[in-house]
Amino acid sequence: MSGVLVIDVGTSGLRAAIVTPDAAVEHVTYIRFPAQSPSPGLVEFDAQVMARHVLDAANATIAEHRDSVAAVGITNQRASTVVWDRTTGEPIGPALGWQDLRTVVECIVARSEHDLALAPNQSATKIAWLLNMYDPERSRDLAFGTVDTWIAWVLSEGVLHITDHTNAAITGLYDLATRSWSERACKALGIPMTMLPTIVDSSGSLGTASVLPGAPMIGGMIGDQQGSLVGQGCVRPGHAKVTFGTGAMLDMCTGSKPPRDHRRSGNGTFPIVAWTRNDEPHWGVEAIMLSAGSNVEWLYEDMGLIDNAAHSHDVASQCDSTDGVTFVPALLGLGTPRWDYGARGALLGITRGTSRPHIVRAVLEGIAQRGADLVDAAEADTRLAIPVLRIDGGMSVNPTFVQAFANACGKTVEVSPVTEATTLGAGYLAGLAAGIWRDLDEVADSWAPSSTVEPNSSFDRDRWRTAVDRSAGWIPDLSALDF
Repeated sequence: MSGVLVIDVGTSGLRAAIVTPDAAVEHVTYIRFPAQSPSPGLVEFDAQVMARHVLDAANATIAEHRDSVAAVGITNQRASTVVWDRTTGEPIGPALGWQDLRTVVECIVARSEHDLALAPNQSATKIAWLLNMYDPERSRDLAFGTVDTWIAWVLSEGVLHITDHTNAAITGLYDLATRSWSERACKALGIPMTMLPTIVDSSGSLGTASVLPGAPMIGGMIGDQQGSLVGQGCVRPGHAKVTFGTGAMLDMCTGSKPPRDHRRSGNGTFPIVAWTRNDEPHWGVEAIMLSAGSNVEWLYEDMGLIDNAAHSHDVASQCDSTDGVTFVPALLGLGTPRWDYGARGALLGITRGTSRPHIVRAVLEGIAQRGADLVDAAEADTRLAIPVLRIDGGMSVNPTFVQAFANACGKTVEVSPVTEATTLGAGYLAGLAAGIWRDLDEVADSWAPSSTVEPNSSFDRDRWRTAVDRSAGWIPDLSALDF
């Protein structure tokens, strides 16, 4: 049975898989590929090694599939930055991961001198840093790409230099009003516009993956969070998903009407391009939690309170409540709604009777409450009610957490049938280009959650907000930063 080959490049690894016409994800080949951190705040990787891993994974999956593929879909960690020589195809230096913070000062300067609201996790200042290091005279013929662009270049043997609107819009160089590259931003940062890829639809006949067996069409490109949005059938206004991984991101579809404001809102959400097809943009908003699953990792890697992530459910189940213990998951600061980089995690309400299960449950419930903060912010900004929440990511398989999230939001929660719905979303978009699915309504109608969880109690949200207030501003210098 023919299907779609999806290449899904994440922050710590990459996978190739076949998405079949019945929306199953099969023949998965995973290769671990974590970024390197040569010193605190620096996150980088070798783009050539990534390219080799992508080809190895893709060829292994195709060989196991034993059938032709109708199209290729690409989905990726957003804003990670690669700059390479257009003639040789070789990167000029390390690729800078989206988590890299070496350009914090440059972001502050861009705001004060050029009125550009840029964050260090966007591509814009990363490109400028690489140029200043490796081509200060701006004399070389160089190409820039986010990971999707780099992979398309590799698959097409240097023919394609493209990105889609979902990835372009995260770079800091994209004008949401015109849906094109911003000449003003590029000029301010000294970035030649000739470096930038052509912006294409998220779904369509985009080119040929000539390096792969059968030279299949590249039919889809999309950033990872938007891929998860499509993968969970959230293609109608008011539909939303939350991906609970190392961090957590809520993405909500708002429809075809463009956003009125292109900057971060007072409620801490951002406007995004959800996807484009037939040159028609669909929009959304995004809300961000800086640390989600990393708090569970802290419990077993650093505190030794549990054996592994799955064990958190078993231990938390040993008590019915936290007995007043509250955990604020702000290990890296607070994202939506208040964006305080100087906030830090807080464990409050401890008594002599507090035990290991209370603390483990408090961590899971704290992540759930922060998830509810994202939901509140998205609804406030869009004035759209989210009827049902769909979730994926590693924490979506934890029953205690999922129930706590439903309780914190007071909403029905539907769990994705695949943990990484990103792969499924990229498969849908490429499959639409290949004619496997008729339209996005058919994609939406195919949604079939693995489980549905209803609220069975509630949390004291006023008390929660008091706890968050106490975690805020812990490192004043960092709290003063605003991106």
